[in-house]
Amino acid sequence: MKIGIGLLSILLIIDITASFYFYNLAIERNVKDFLVGNSDLEVSAEAMDVFIDGDWREWVDNQDFEQWEMESYDGLKLQGYYLEAKEPTDKTVVLAHGYLGRARDMGLYGQYYYEELGYNIFTADLRGHGQSEGEYIGFGWHDRLDYLDWIDKVLERTGSDSEIVLHGVSMGAATMLMTSGEDLPENVKAIVADSPYTSVYDMFDYQMGRMFHLPAFPILPSTSLITQMRAGYSLTEASALDQVKKAEVPILYIHGNADTFVPTSMTEELYKNTKSNAEMITFDDAGHGEAFVTQKNRYINKMNAFLNKYID
Repeated sequence: MKIGIGLLSILLIIDITASFYFYNLAIERNVKDFLVGNSDLEVSAEAMDVFIDGDWREWVDNQDFEQWEMESYDGLKLQGYYLEAKEPTDKTVVLAHGYLGRARDMGLYGQYYYEELGYNIFTADLRGHGQSEGEYIGFGWHDRLDYLDWIDKVLERTGSDSEIVLHGVSMGAATMLMTSGEDLPENVKAIVADSPYTSVYDMFDYQMGRMFHLPAFPILPSTSLITQMRAGYSLTEASALDQVKKAEVPILYIHGNADTFVPTSMTEELYKNTKSNAEMITFDDAGHGEAFVTQKNRYINKMNAFLNKYID
């Protein structure tokens, strides 16, 4: 009995230690060296050229974005950025970036909405990213409430007749899907979700197996408990899947079939469980978040056809 108790105690200590390790590794705001050299995040040479040296970066630098500041429901100072369209319009795209990104990264998409579609643009640094405060990464869960407040601020700026599109990539896509299950104003007409995950728990489960060759149990449940204590949410409650089951806003799902960082099967599951009108398109040979660059014409043709159904 003493030996059994001793072994259980050792296993418990190992589990707790591993849980704090994974919390610090993935959720706490810090440098994420573990992603350096991750083969699942390797992108094609074509996509890398655009991501790193694309003319959209110069375009962002040359725009006169208004810097907005907002205090979140839990007291964080968050930073947002608004760019009014060249010509007066009632159409605005609200953009959300991915894990470890920042607002300006969405200029890749914002440039198209601004230059080709004539939209106003709003984007923000998610909590724990860029110039926004926060000691943890919310993976979209607390961010969904932040975006509800940002949408209200956009409407204050653009007027009650404004039509809003929500467009996110990766963690930003999950953020928009989590937002979809909330009580959104009727001004939000459509959502574009590029490379989302079903839930934070599912994503961690997948990555633990793929990157560390470890089972989810018992480490993930205890990591979830630590996340609840330190960041105020559990890995299971942070679910885009649960939220889209309540969604009223039409959703376009986009995913690359060559994505090994967030498997396409997650988007398929989201699509099948969406309450609102939904469409899905996949792109062969496209990795994580690559499709807009590597198959841009097909991407924007599908996106425009979808938006034309719901935007006046």
